[in-house]
Amino acid sequence: MDFALTSEQEQIRDAIERVCAPFDADYWLRKDRDGGFPEDFHRALAESGWLGIAMPEEFGGAGLGISEAALMMHTISATGAGLSGASAVHMNIFGLHPVVVFGTHEQKQRMLPPLISGRDKACFAVTEPNTGLNTLKLRSLAKREGGHYVVHGQKVFISTAQEASKMLLLARTKPVEECKGTEGLSLFYTDFDRSRIEVREIDKMGRKCVDTNQLFIDGLRVPVEDRIGEEGRGFEYILHGMNPERILIAAEAVGLGRAALARAADYANEREVFGRPIGKNQAIQHPLAESWMELEAAHLMVQKAAWLYDQGKPCGAEANSAKFLAAEASYRACERAIFTHGGMGYAREFHVERYLRESWIPRLAPVSPQLILCFIAEKVLGLPKSY
Repeated sequence: MDFALTSEQEQIRDAIERVCAPFDADYWLRKDRDGGFPEDFHRALAESGWLGIAMPEEFGGAGLGISEAALMMHTISATGAGLSGASAVHMNIFGLHPVVVFGTHEQKQRMLPPLISGRDKACFAVTEPNTGLNTLKLRSLAKREGGHYVVHGQKVFISTAQEASKMLLLARTKPVEECKGTEGLSLFYTDFDRSRIEVREIDKMGRKCVDTNQLFIDGLRVPVEDRIGEEGRGFEYILHGMNPERILIAAEAVGLGRAALARAADYANEREVFGRPIGKNQAIQHPLAESWMELEAAHLMVQKAAWLYDQGKPCGAEANSAKFLAAEASYRACERAIFTHGGMGYAREFHVERYLRESWIPRLAPVSPQLILCFIAEKVLGLPKSY
């Protein structure tokens, strides 16, 4: 059992840190104040070839695993970019994995290279306003009409839809009333046609530079060749993106917590009150030390979940646990960073208040902590289903 990074992984970490170096804390502070998608940051990662880290080499990717992708996303977040930086490329890393696994060769050739090069930006359109996490009850309908499907419906909490040129869409091809279990949902990767999709941005607490939106889809025409796999098996396919997403957002949360912890430790060493650094006080030391341990433990679960996924082994419990543990550890680290700074922690110029606002994202998305606990209780402990 080896917990050390390989030489290749160390090179990935160092290379990502170099790409992120020009995008310092002040850059992300400006983005948090002013908004606007971080195009230059996205372009820098695309031009360096990192958007295809987990995509097949045949189509322009690096052909590496979710372990390396998680390392990349952790590094981005830990540089101080936080969830603002990570979310700008998050969808590119995991989102098209169902295409990699279930797409035809023609689809992969057509869909993957533009995303890897940064020419395309994609959004992940699954969640609906009236179903929340109950994905099997989605109601957006894609009706087959000859060589096309015509889609009507609504989606909500869709990140980067303001910028997207493509959309990974889960829609119903058979009415929910006629379906049992996972039947009737189909998966599409298609053009984001703004003449048929109204996008309304949601004004939110944090991560201002990466938009979150409601979508109103009215008569969107989707060519049959944009359907991934067989009709009616979309839920099965989308699961191949869900575990990687949980692993990646867990890695991002650990990185965010470590960024906050580093700022707190620096401040505790520098700030003097009553003639001594506040870091000498155990009331400051102990919470930060506890957060270090919590983040380390969460990171180990991230690594285990990623390793299992890359080995083709079941990893649902580990991926969900990593997401849960990392989100909670990150939140506590960000909160403690503010307490360490005292009143200055409430000031934007010290950055930690942004980290705290962003730390809510992995706690809430892509699945709630309560549903993760239900999943572990049922699937791991064998307890009866509670919902």
